[in-house]
Amino acid sequence: MKIVITGAAGFIGSCLVASMNAQNYNDLILVDDFSRTDKMKNFQSKIYSELISRDVFFDWLDHHAAEVDFVFHLGARTDTAEFDVAVFNKLNLNYSKSLWQLCSKHNIPLVYASSAATYGMGEHSYKDDHQIIDQLKPLNPYGESKNDFDKWVIKQEKTPPFWAGFKFFNVYGPNEFHKSRMASVVFHAFHQIGKTAGMKLFKSHHPDFEDGMQLRDFVYVKDVADVLLFMMQHQKGSGIYNLGTGKARTFLDLTRATFKAMQVPENISFIDTPLDIRDKYQYFTEAEMNKLRGVGYQADFKTLEEGVDDYVRNYLIPNRYF
Repeated sequence: MKIVITGAAGFIGSCLVASMNAQNYNDLILVDDFSRTDKMKNFQSKIYSELISRDVFFDWLDHHAAEVDFVFHLGARTDTAEFDVAVFNKLNLNYSKSLWQLCSKHNIPLVYASSAATYGMGEHSYKDDHQIIDQLKPLNPYGESKNDFDKWVIKQEKTPPFWAGFKFFNVYGPNEFHKSRMASVVFHAFHQIGKTAGMKLFKSHHPDFEDGMQLRDFVYVKDVADVLLFMMQHQKGSGIYNLGTGKARTFLDLTRATFKAMQVPENISFIDTPLDIRDKYQYFTEAEMNKLRGVGYQADFKTLEEGVDDYVRNYLIPNRYF
């Protein structure tokens, strides 16, 4: 099989490439902005057929579509602190629309990355129901760009032969060295603990939550890659899906797991949540996972403790890539 992966030099994309190589999928076309040297180590040890710049990818696909068996579209601008809507319109919304149209034209199955950021404060639940997508109120331009594409997708009459969009929840794991402030809380906890022997978490400014008891659905990137591979192999049930563990955990749980994996005594303190994000801060996210289970995905997701332990011991401490 010849498989295209956009965003292949990024965090989730490069981990998908590693998982595919492990299952002997090696005829891979990696698409990204390869001018960024800080992302080189994410893909330089991988097995692939070709590197294609995202700027010329559509021309390449138009000419090579007959050879392509599947497309994973994971490339996107993911900075939730970026507020230039034009950036998201270009790199997220319009790029994704063009790729959808090419895959529809050439009958190529497509899996793309949406985001749990589409759910906003969760006013309409965290259920991956197409009926509520129009009602969702994301909290930033990144979430809006992902939701705008989801809204556009479900209105399309011409579609790829199989397609799936995945609302990724809080993904963490190896190959995020390049993400700086947008890296996972595990990544930041590891480095803060390493420098100071302690970790500062945001206080709760919500009467229903104690400090550190804010909840997120943290999902390990290797599990994410397994789900994406499953959908390629089975191609059952086109639609938009949640991708989390289905079990929310606290930031305190995550931080304690990081201290334990590092074998450092716990030393946790709390600081005020910055005012500029306080009114948009999510206190709870949890993926409703029945839809994915309903199309046959039965594998267990790693617990937070299992995922953090693997990430810290096997990747962060030895400074290794997956």
